[in-house]
Amino acid sequence: MKYNRKKILINLKKAKSILEKIIEMTEKDAYCIDIMQQNLAVIGLLKSAHEMLMKDHLNTCFKSAMASKSQAKQKRMIEEILKVTRLYNK
Repeated sequence: MKYNRKKILINLKKAKSILEKIIEMTEKDAYCIDIMQQNLAVIGLLKSAHEMLMKDHLNTCFKSAMASKSQAKQKRMIEEILKVTRLYNK
């Protein structure tokens, strides 16, 4: 079960809406600081969505893989987590 899907979707939809606003602000040559503040809001929403996705993944898919007897499945799951974590930290 994916626990936070509704909250994740809300964050993603808010980010999309703000991003559209940022594009419009940029096209209209709005004040740089105003654009940056909106940009930071989008970044915050996307980080929050990512963290909720990771939590759900760890509590469902990852937990299931670790409980399985397949070492290949366990190894693949660990590698996926490490890959996503490296990308997040760039």
